Amino acid sequence: MLFVCAAMLAAAGLWAADGVGTRLQQLPQRWRDDQGQVLALTDLVGQRVILSMAYTRCHSVCPSTLEQMRRMQTLLDARGEQASFVIIGYDPDHDDPESWRQYRASRQFNRSNWHFLTGTEQETRQLAHQLGFDFWTYDTHVMHDSRVVIFNSQGLFSAAISPVTQDWSALL
Repeated sequence: MLFVCAAMLAAAGLWAADGVGTRLQQLPQRWRDDQGQVLALTDLVGQRVILSMAYTRCHSVCPSTLEQMRRMQTLLDARGEQASFVIIGYDPDHDDPESWRQYRASRQFNRSNWHFLTGTEQETRQLAHQLGFDFWTYDTHVMHDSRVVIFNSQGLFSAAISPVTQDWSALL
């Protein structure tokens, strides 16, 4: 029955095959936040985690995705629900803690439940592969789609969405 439900959600574009069954504990764990502090994704188990990937030099897809995530935050606030919002940098060579700190400040992502993280190239690619974030570099750009994955409070993958093109409100 679970397989049938997952297949129906995947067909509707609400649940991608990538990431299904994944737990936060199975993902790379050693990330640095915009303050240079180490954060393990398992530190966030106990609350819903809404995760996407972005890079600081993006001028189209990433800002749009993050604005949709900000709307998710507003919806959850209105419901009295909490979540951690996690942004993993696609480009570890440029998306270092200082770049994320500037990005966060310039776009007013001031809340403490937002985490802008960077890791090694290997950790970044591993997480992207596990969660279905397809990307490649072209010249100085990272080519990618808008994608957000949601983990429930037990750290289990629950949905993958394109927040720019889908009605995601029922999934939160």
